[in-house]
Amino acid sequence: MSLARPTPDPAAPRFRVRPPAGWINDPNGPFLRHGRHHLFYQYNPAAPVHANIHWGHASSLDLVHWEHHPVALTPTPGGPDEAGCWSGCVVDDDGVPTAVYTGVDRTHTGLGAICLARAADPADDLLLEWRPVPDPVVPGPPAGLDVVMFRDPFVFRHAGRRWALVGAGHADGTPSVLLYDCEDLTEWRFAGVLLNGHDPVAAGAFGGKAVGWECPHLYATSGGEHVLVVSLWDGAPCSTGYLTGRLETDGEGGPVFTTRFGGRLDHGRDFYAPAVRQDDDRALMWGWSWEARQTPEVLAAGWAGTLTAPRLVDVHPDGSLRVTPAPELELLRAPEPFTTVPGRRVPLPPAYDLTVTARGRTAVTLLRAADRALTVVLDPVAGTLVLDRSGWPRPGAEGSAPVTVRVPPGPSLTVRALMDGSLLELFVADRATVTERVYRRPDDVSELEVDGDAEVRGWEQVPPRRG
Repeated sequence: MSLARPTPDPAAPRFRVRPPAGWINDPNGPFLRHGRHHLFYQYNPAAPVHANIHWGHASSLDLVHWEHHPVALTPTPGGPDEAGCWSGCVVDDDGVPTAVYTGVDRTHTGLGAICLARAADPADDLLLEWRPVPDPVVPGPPAGLDVVMFRDPFVFRHAGRRWALVGAGHADGTPSVLLYDCEDLTEWRFAGVLLNGHDPVAAGAFGGKAVGWECPHLYATSGGEHVLVVSLWDGAPCSTGYLTGRLETDGEGGPVFTTRFGGRLDHGRDFYAPAVRQDDDRALMWGWSWEARQTPEVLAAGWAGTLTAPRLVDVHPDGSLRVTPAPELELLRAPEPFTTVPGRRVPLPPAYDLTVTARGRTAVTLLRAADRALTVVLDPVAGTLVLDRSGWPRPGAEGSAPVTVRVPPGPSLTVRALMDGSLLELFVADRATVTERVYRRPDDVSELEVDGDAEVRGWEQVPPRRG
């Protein structure tokens, strides 16, 4: 069935990958095969709670029409994944699509095993059936490192060989990314620590709060550098970060990552565990956006979580992140755009794609009620964007404080806003993103008002026509 269909819950995104009901968290194994995009995800089909984790599966020919498929991976009673099929990736192993994932058994203490599952019929372009390998290829972390967190394998190629990263945390509170040689997917060899939290660039970019790095992903940029993406764990999901640098080769042919620059991957409060797919000419990223409303509301809705829009990721010459929406998302635009001028209010649809280029300080209102307004304030001279959502409270210690993003100052500043149900994604000057969940109340009015010198253009997002 299609995932991009109308839903009675106005908070539910219509055009992002999410199951019709139940729980979704981390995107897993983005995989391109024979022109079809496959995307897997952490999934509880039984309830909108974080338990009973399977791998859900959707696929698309164009990144906008997504079809929901049967569950790909199910916990095996008595097996190494009995307590859940957790995060990982999908790779082509001599023509056989193979899931490489974290399995947790019923006696686990927070340490996972690395497990494999293979496509039952490699000729099936939909990849509907998967067969788990009975025994894990890595039963647990390497000895001697005092590892207390071990999960989320990511497989990549370097210097003609296949390698894997695994997220880790150590007993002394140091986060790290472990490295394995896995040229033969059934025979893994520990090859050392690729990077840890004592790296000066990482420490400067992330601070010392995280005690583990989850979901490590690595991608190559158009300029030849590499970007290491990690999710920061401090006993619970915290935030996400990136490090740019050079992936070089040591004397034994193994990869060595030398950091140059680092920063926060997404500046919002509702983004975590991104997954990256490396294509020949680009890298695509999806993230998980969790619910930011109270548990009774989530249970009443019957669904929890969504994946973000796909993002193109690269780096600027100064080493900072370059991030833009995937161009395929323009297929969701209605045939005719809408615009506005200062002082005029324009109704906004439930899902839209809006671009504002400010030539001076500009306030953009997206949602309002009698006593509050959701605004984005752009100041190109100061090089700042401020998302003010103080009228829309959210649970948690951070509450609904304004979010400030800083970019290089200039004569203009552009933001592109993708709103789909409760999911708001801001793309700031191709340098930063802000992902937040905003839940509308019955008396809220979704309308656009722009106050300042700015050029504005927007489109309703609608189900695209099939070619």
